[in-house]
Amino acid sequence: MSEATADDLQALSTQELHDRAIHRAERHLDVKFFWSLLEMIPAAESLSGDEGEADYDIQSSKGLISDALHSGDGKLGEALRPVFIDYLRKHPDA
Repeated sequence: MSEATADDLQALSTQELHDRAIHRAERHLDVKFFWSLLEMIPAAESLSGDEGEADYDIQSSKGLISDALHSGDGKLGEALRPVFIDYLRKHPDA
């Protein structure tokens, strides 16, 4: 597929842009894109006038971060053990 120009992208609907961006990020496992999107959503919701949803998303994101920080606890930790081993093998500087 040829590279889309800025004009090509501007001509797409917001939904088409969203779908293309999400599909590309999923295909490439682009966690950085998803993380940046999660960081921007509450501010975008505030700008669009949805203060309640922005507050909810901030709290939800905090919950996900907390889950990650405590993911070594109990049965969840045991289930994720292979993930921790794989990560540490790939990044031995710990």
